[in-house]
Amino acid sequence: MNKVNMFKEAVLYNKESSLQTDCYLCNHFCKIKDGKFGVCGVRQNIKGVLYAHSYGKIIAMHIDPIEKKPMFHLFPGSKSFSIACAGCNFRCGFCQNWSISQIKGISNEQDVSPEYIVEQAKKYNCKSISYTYTEPTIFFEYAYDIANLAKNNGLLNVFVTNGYMSKEAIEMISPYLDAANVDLKFFNDEKYRKVCGGKLEPVLETIQLMRKLNIWVEVTTLIVPGQNDSNDELKKIAEFLAGIGKEIPWHISRFHPDYKMTEIPLTPVEKLKEAYDIGKEAGLRYVYIGNVMEEERTYCYNCEKDLITRFGFKIRENNLKNSKCPKCGVQIDGIF
Repeated sequence: MNKVNMFKEAVLYNKESSLQTDCYLCNHFCKIKDGKFGVCGVRQNIKGVLYAHSYGKIIAMHIDPIEKKPMFHLFPGSKSFSIACAGCNFRCGFCQNWSISQIKGISNEQDVSPEYIVEQAKKYNCKSISYTYTEPTIFFEYAYDIANLAKNNGLLNVFVTNGYMSKEAIEMISPYLDAANVDLKFFNDEKYRKVCGGKLEPVLETIQLMRKLNIWVEVTTLIVPGQNDSNDELKKIAEFLAGIGKEIPWHISRFHPDYKMTEIPLTPVEKLKEAYDIGKEAGLRYVYIGNVMEEERTYCYNCEKDLITRFGFKIRENNLKNSKCPKCGVQIDGIF
């Protein structure tokens, strides 16, 4: 698999002295002492040099439908070569991928070169590479090298992210990053701190900055009963997104008991439908309900014609004509 040397110097840090480095890859802005790791558990200060131990350490590699990310407005029905390295800079109690995101220490998984990833994506006729399952900020240097190579080979790059990367990181990856699905978990800073170990404002800033840099953005909110399911909070999320751009698709996802929140029940379908209505009332053009076995449809925001019908991760029908509604001719937002 074209093995690589993982002992790679990190990007986006300052060397304060041989005893401390200041990392500014994400919004934790860790001050890392010699021999220690940052919050992410993969960036280590060794005598004043910050190293990224995650480089090339693939823990998951699959071919997925792009709808699984979820990305509904980027080449519907296409395949995306999906990769992840272990770790995360959040500690969400409801994490659905905790078995690979919350691994402690350095993982001993496959060592894979960026060239191999791009070769495989092309071999299997994928239109994109998705950096997903865990937080791509954790393997940023690796993702950056792959994305650069992928762009030169005609592939799109997609981040599925918690949105906690720094402004500098977003600007650095932006020439190669085509799209991102950003998790907006709460509209409550206290909950972000308590449940995720992060803060709200940097996530909001990430969504805004990505939009300014012409990165196609879709947003997912996992609705967890008793945590973020009040109508007031859902309304704040919907109004925030609509205020940035009514064309931002909002994916409302059903919670399944997992990790540290096994006592919390499934999100009632009625609550998901209520959130859907809140999103539409806020003016969002595209709202979707996920993690339920029901059809998910894209409607024309102008004439309400049924354009794309999905079930699970499969496209059942796509009526778009040159990215436009065949009935009224309006341009549908996204990358088609």
